[in-house]
Amino acid sequence: MAQILALSGQLQMNITITLTNAIPKSANMWSSVFFKKNDKGSAKTCAKFRVFALKYDNSTINRLEKLLNLDITPYTDKIIAEYIWIGGSGIDLRSKSRTISRPVEHPSELPKWNYDGSSTGQAPGEDSEVFLYPQAVFKDPFRGGNNILVICDAYTPAGEPIPTNKRYRAAEIFSNPKVFAEVPWYGIEQEYTLLQPNVKWPLGWPVGAYPGPQGPYYCGVGADKSFGRDISDAHYKACLYAGINISGTNGEVLPGQWEFQVGPSVGIAAGDHIWCARYILERITEQAGVVLTLDPKPIEGDWNGAGCHTNFSTKSMREDGGFEVIKKAILNLSLRHKDHISAYGEGNERRLTGKHETASIGTFSWGVANRGCSIRVGRETEKQGKGYLEDRRPASNMDPYIVTSLLAESTLLWEPSPEAEAVAAQKLALNV
Repeated sequence: MAQILALSGQLQMNITITLTNAIPKSANMWSSVFFKKNDKGSAKTCAKFRVFALKYDNSTINRLEKLLNLDITPYTDKIIAEYIWIGGSGIDLRSKSRTISRPVEHPSELPKWNYDGSSTGQAPGEDSEVFLYPQAVFKDPFRGGNNILVICDAYTPAGEPIPTNKRYRAAEIFSNPKVFAEVPWYGIEQEYTLLQPNVKWPLGWPVGAYPGPQGPYYCGVGADKSFGRDISDAHYKACLYAGINISGTNGEVLPGQWEFQVGPSVGIAAGDHIWCARYILERITEQAGVVLTLDPKPIEGDWNGAGCHTNFSTKSMREDGGFEVIKKAILNLSLRHKDHISAYGEGNERRLTGKHETASIGTFSWGVANRGCSIRVGRETEKQGKGYLEDRRPASNMDPYIVTSLLAESTLLWEPSPEAEAVAAQKLALNV
């Protein structure tokens, strides 16, 4: 097969021109297509196809792409490790690269590193060094080969976790013997919205106007219903390549909004996998020229928000008689509702209105198969008498380290007073 530069799908032009004289006006007007050579009148090559490369500005269009796709594995044992950490806002991701002398499989094989915390809002300029501790390793779907993505958390030079390091506290909770013995499982449903880069308006929406009302877009198919599928599919495959425990994807209710699910993951791994999946999604949207937002209410009005529903179960919940354990967990969660809401994401009050498949932010509720409750229990869990619960309160921009560890703490380590428990049990009984 031979490669020729042809007009992209966005341009409709009828031209007749010889290849030797063809010069595109700009590189982004052209995309690559493949064609089979004619048997007659074409030059013979060992590959049986002839490559034609259109040129502009004295360079070929695909030169940079070739370098980006260059496989260095046959030539060196060295690899590139992309160190990834969470910035000062608690939701922004940062990363930088370093060369490692050989392939590695475990974060303990990697060196600690540092960065300028004054440039990420995490340290003062006069004492700006923040140290990165490698915590989880994933394969790099962008560079391929033995190259890796490294999820890190951040510490002061004295070895103290900085305030935005939420992983450290989560790891403490998950290492508690009582929590560890219950093998907490998490399935996290990460919703996100794709925006047009210049106008910050959802992908597929008319600029300055609205599409048709919600209804046909959820899991929809078609050019007038599905916007951004290629990004979702590219992300799905990249996560599988990286070793992320991604379990599915779907188009969401708001047009231009998508969801991916990660899990079941045990303990601290749930947070590591979500953060790495978010990083990969940021990189893919960066390459696509599309803006990613995790805002919990990207469009005001009669439109669904974006959540990060967190499914949770313990060993006791998954065994016979687990439904009673689930109800006890829900009781504890009701008593700590304000603590959870305060930690479940910035701007969540714009999403949790009691409309659009949410519960009101100020009221705790639970129900079977009810997506308008704070906590939903599935029909199958009720039928089997064991299973899991779904916390529908977390916003799309929540920190998974905080949410997963808080669920474990509230249901496995925290004990209410008998009086508070009795009052809560009565309220919840009336709520069902």
